[in-house]
Amino acid sequence: MKLKYYIAGCLSFICFHAGAQTFQSFVDELNLLPSDQRQSVVDSFLTVNPNSPFTESDTLAHFFYTGNVQSVGVPGDATGWDPGTDVMSHIDGTNFWYFTGIYENEARLDYKYVTNGSNWILDPRNPNTVSGGYGPNSELAMPAYIQPPEIEYDPTLPHGVIFDTSFFSSALGNSRQIKVYTPPDYGQETKEYPVILFHDGPDYLELGDAKNVLDYLIGYDLIDPVIAVFVPAVNRNEEYHGNLKEEYTEFVVTDVMGWVDSKYTTVTDPHFRAVAGASDGGNISLWIGMNRPEVFGRIAAYSSNVITEISDGLQNGPMLDLEFYLDIGTYDIGILIPLVHNLKQILDERGYQYIYHEWHEGHSWGNWRAHIDNALQFFFPHTNSIYDLNPGSAIGLSQAYPNPATSKTTITFSGQVGQKAELLLLDVTGRIVSEIWLGKLEQETSTVEVKVNQLKRGLYFCKFTNGSNILVRKLVIQ
Repeated sequence: MKLKYYIAGCLSFICFHAGAQTFQSFVDELNLLPSDQRQSVVDSFLTVNPNSPFTESDTLAHFFYTGNVQSVGVPGDATGWDPGTDVMSHIDGTNFWYFTGIYENEARLDYKYVTNGSNWILDPRNPNTVSGGYGPNSELAMPAYIQPPEIEYDPTLPHGVIFDTSFFSSALGNSRQIKVYTPPDYGQETKEYPVILFHDGPDYLELGDAKNVLDYLIGYDLIDPVIAVFVPAVNRNEEYHGNLKEEYTEFVVTDVMGWVDSKYTTVTDPHFRAVAGASDGGNISLWIGMNRPEVFGRIAAYSSNVITEISDGLQNGPMLDLEFYLDIGTYDIGILIPLVHNLKQILDERGYQYIYHEWHEGHSWGNWRAHIDNALQFFFPHTNSIYDLNPGSAIGLSQAYPNPATSKTTITFSGQVGQKAELLLLDVTGRIVSEIWLGKLEQETSTVEVKVNQLKRGLYFCKFTNGSNILVRKLVIQ
């Protein structure tokens, strides 16, 4: 009889591994075995399936742990890091613990195990980890998630250089070390460079792999070469959302950017200067952009806190010449999600240009590092493959409406009757995505409706040519 049960369990294990049965069927049949036969079946299972977690049916993730413990929890992004929410079940007669979670097929989440209620450890059977502010976490990447190639060091690409210097702020009464990235071609050509400033600068470099991201985007002509400034916090809470944010703003605008502009060849036009940060770093980015739009015209806020002064200022204050990149994780910190949703609604109502994303991820550097490129490509798209803009007064191209667009948008253009004209939709690399309108103009002004529901979300360009005149406008697709 024992042999029969043992063989039945092994067959269940083999069928599961071959895809004929589900993991739950394997567990159910394992529980039917006499308890003294279960461990050998578990050992066979672990021989063939050594790594945790593994996925099934695109949306199921099976976590497991082996050890003589009293309890195992799976805290992480999916539970708000509560060790008591997702708790593993134990198979009697074995050292095998398991938990099955349901997640979106493109989700990416950080997690750890907690044994006996207090011992926090990495998943010992998961070789995939991601760095975080409190050390490494184990990583769950569901089948449709694509690991970001830009975060990896690419030895085939030219690489930028990192310089550092120390600053003392009399207003803040402290010193900090600031790092500056210059692109590979810096000093080889006589030109001015756009600038992006990152708050929590060391984290963007060490946890966000920002240098690799910049090298990748520049090396593959996905963005124009930029100078990046990485500024650390000293009194983070007070500087980023507390009573020192005005002094910190003045430090960034006057001391840091004044020095950057004096030492490097930079574009001083705010349309070519961005400020970026995550969490409270996103909050201070929004604050600085809102209060000093003549310095920074582009703002990237990842999983951002949004204090009332910012939302009220953007909703009720004067319209500012700003563009925004916003995103939030569906597994993010709960109090932040409605703040970001409210900010998005304000930008919609006021007619600001922005890109907004929701990712099936949490409040982590594993999330933020994968999306540095989204903001950079929005703010500094590679321009060599699209024409320089120097239009005459004879033609016109309206901003698409709505913009951002989800399913369709309307574009109005005008030019000289009888001349050839074309209206093209380009992606950020300059590739033609759609020939919206081609032919000779029979009337001075025309309006076309463009369907965009089949296109990927992101930044595009509408390029209108009439004779020798060219106009280009940005179009954001969500």
